[in-house]
Amino acid sequence: MANPLTPSPPLLHDRQPQPQPRHPPPLLAPSPTTSHAPYPREYRKGNWTLHETLVLITAKKLDDERRSHGPTRIDPGKPSSPSCKSAELRWKWVENYCWAHGCLRSQNQCNDKWDNLLRDYKKVREYLARSGGGGDHRCPSYWKLEKHERKERNLPTNLALEVFEALQEVLSRKHSSSAQKTITSAPAAATPPPLPPSPRAPPSEQRLSAAETTDSSETDGSDLPDSDTKRRKVRTLGSSIVRSASVLSRTLLACQEKKEKRHRDVLELEERKLQMEENRTEANRQGIAGLISAVNNLSGAIHTLVSDRNDTR
Repeated sequence: MANPLTPSPPLLHDRQPQPQPRHPPPLLAPSPTTSHAPYPREYRKGNWTLHETLVLITAKKLDDERRSHGPTRIDPGKPSSPSCKSAELRWKWVENYCWAHGCLRSQNQCNDKWDNLLRDYKKVREYLARSGGGGDHRCPSYWKLEKHERKERNLPTNLALEVFEALQEVLSRKHSSSAQKTITSAPAAATPPPLPPSPRAPPSEQRLSAAETTDSSETDGSDLPDSDTKRRKVRTLGSSIVRSASVLSRTLLACQEKKEKRHRDVLELEERKLQMEENRTEANRQGIAGLISAVNNLSGAIHTLVSDRNDTR
């Protein structure tokens, strides 16, 4: 029998679960791989500084490496990496990297600036290739030209040497990695199908082909159509070598003619300079002679005047 003073135990349905304390989720540090900004960004406008340009080039280099090696190597453990097939997401990645490193530009600004950099780089690279590194006095190096001289040659006026070298490194790495990727991804060469049987050659050609084959081919049992194919390949290779040699000789001859013409032009210019110097020297000599004559005439007139005054006294 229960004691009436003892409190009765609470019923099961009266027991309410106690709310567990909830901890706020940890904050993630901003990184270049974040695809969305937590707040609206105010992008900078106006001309790009050298620091912003170098940050953009670094972002493009890292983006190329990320896309060539896969997102797991560059950003391990981050499944939110943008896809390599979407240009918009790639440029968003570049914008986030630039934003994290002090370059407050949008993805459209980065894309337009990159296109302009590539265009300027190609112009300067072609000019340097034509000028031969600036060895010709008529075609000096791009880095020694003033702004007005660059503008006269239809060249970019404000491309810095640091930017050019950084672009050259990025593009050379991109070309080498793409070539290596093409070589590694190429399938193994399949065994070529057998050649269809060709008609039997005349007895004279058979004797000739048998005489030209080596001892190893006779041991392996090579037949006449294979030797004909080899001869055709040799003839084709010989004709290709002859054509290449003729093209090379014509190119060398044209280069030699251009060098001789340039040498003649330099000699003519030097002769003109010497002629101008001689004319200037002759003009100076005549001027000095005329000045001396005038001074002599003036001194004679003064002496005459003085003697006349003395006579009058």
